[in-house]
Amino acid sequence: MLAAGEALHCTPSAVSQQIAKLERETGAVLVEKDGRRLRLTDAGRVLADHAERVLTSVHEAESALAAHRDTVTGRLTVAAFATACRALMPHALRRLAVDHPQLTTGLIEVNPHEGLELLRRGHVDLAVLDDWPEVGLKYPDTVTKTQIGADHADLIVPTNHLLSGKISLEAARHERWIAVRAGDVCYEYLVRKLPGLVPDFQVGEFETQLTLIAAGLGVGLIPRLARPALPDGVRVVEVTPLPTRRVVIAWRDSSAARPAIKAAEEALRDAWDQAATNQTVARAVSASRTVNAPA
Repeated sequence: MLAAGEALHCTPSAVSQQIAKLERETGAVLVEKDGRRLRLTDAGRVLADHAERVLTSVHEAESALAAHRDTVTGRLTVAAFATACRALMPHALRRLAVDHPQLTTGLIEVNPHEGLELLRRGHVDLAVLDDWPEVGLKYPDTVTKTQIGADHADLIVPTNHLLSGKISLEAARHERWIAVRAGDVCYEYLVRKLPGLVPDFQVGEFETQLTLIAAGLGVGLIPRLARPALPDGVRVVEVTPLPTRRVVIAWRDSSAARPAIKAAEEALRDAWDQAATNQTVARAVSASRTVNAPA
């Protein structure tokens, strides 16, 4: 009841009352106790399946009406991973506000697994996801996705570190590693590529990783989208094969006809192009730090 209440933004008591009301109206037992939890009965599963189809029909009807009006309006809530929130969403949301003033927007920062679940449940309209092929997000059958870009990652080391040139990730296995926290897809990628690796430091933000690396405490694998510019005290060592993650946007099939979805896709693609331009400029400025080891 507690989890259901949190998902529905109401009290467990209110959830219990609604279930009791449904059972009176349907004349069927819909839930039964399973230890300290509740689970659906066969009748409950039948009703839940029909309810999902009804909600899908409602979304489709809303999308069709919006498409008929051909107006980007209503509310659009986006779930996005942390780097996208910083590097892509400000530009995309600003463009939507300027081009489509009748559209209101919202943003939730979550990891890709959570973003997909929020999308599946209908709590958000669009999800911006980082999808490493080695991790492999599981997309629901009711979701459409499209890639807006490919983001590469490099090994970042202190300026006076001995590693240089192009190296395999395995060559850095025995370094002290500074990584994001367990549960993040970037962490999942790293420990899948280097099985058995336990990073010495796990932090929440790439900026913190860079600060720790600059202090000479270890090395880290950081995507380029997360570092438009490098701070003093670090340099890039390129890894081969180059670690690459797909940046993907996804929406429910039932919302595909909404003009707001198309407008958001266009705004995000424009934001990606802008971020790519910024990366090119930043790499040119910091080229002297890349590859070359200290004398």
